[in-house]
Amino acid sequence: MKVNLLVQFLALLEEMRGRAETTSEFQRLLEFYGFDYYAVVRVPLPVDTPDALLLAGRWPKGWPETYVRKRYMQVDPTVRYLGHAREGFRWRDTLDVYRTSPDRKRMERMMVDARQNGLEDGYIFPVHGRRGLLGSLSLGGRPVDLESIEMSLFDGIARRLYWKLIHEIDPEMAARSSAVVDVDLTRREMEALMLLGAGMTSPEIGRELGISSHTVDWYMNGIQEKLGARNRHHAIAIAFRLGLVS
Repeated sequence: MKVNLLVQFLALLEEMRGRAETTSEFQRLLEFYGFDYYAVVRVPLPVDTPDALLLAGRWPKGWPETYVRKRYMQVDPTVRYLGHAREGFRWRDTLDVYRTSPDRKRMERMMVDARQNGLEDGYIFPVHGRRGLLGSLSLGGRPVDLESIEMSLFDGIARRLYWKLIHEIDPEMAARSSAVVDVDLTRREMEALMLLGAGMTSPEIGRELGISSHTVDWYMNGIQEKLGARNRHHAIAIAFRLGLVS
């Protein structure tokens, strides 16, 4: 059974040596499942390019350039939904969530472009830490139907694979991400804080999170109070020092 391969990969993941062996074995697993492409990425922010986020992966030739040139990260429904998801989800299901969005047409164009580049459908599995969303695992290519038990196992693989790769590639970031910080920010506050750290204004953060700028300001007031910050700039400085954003 395919499920047995997922269980076996999870059991052997910690014994794999280095990034090369880990990604090679993971690609073998995905090929057996029928996935053509994958990506393990850090948490996506609108100011980043896909290359800056990528820890490991394989995309269709030319797709990352198209994605950047057409500014699809700003409207990508899978990225938007990722900020709210607590477990893995299918790409095609996200369009229904944003059927009334003013960006709906651009979302549809992005999906059409993705299919034309060989990304017909896929899945994303979020990776969360003490500070909220840290990264994700994306699987895509030809349509593949995963059972619920397979979704759960891929959720586990996403977490273990992300941490193994981040420790290999950037041990300092791994240490900051896993360190205990005694600041009780909600998930929404963390999302708003990370976007503020990326240089976004209240209206921009509101559009990204699907909330009003007044609600963003309310979150910011809560963040400043919890961090003991005088203003937003001070809040970001404290957040960087604590490792809440990087």
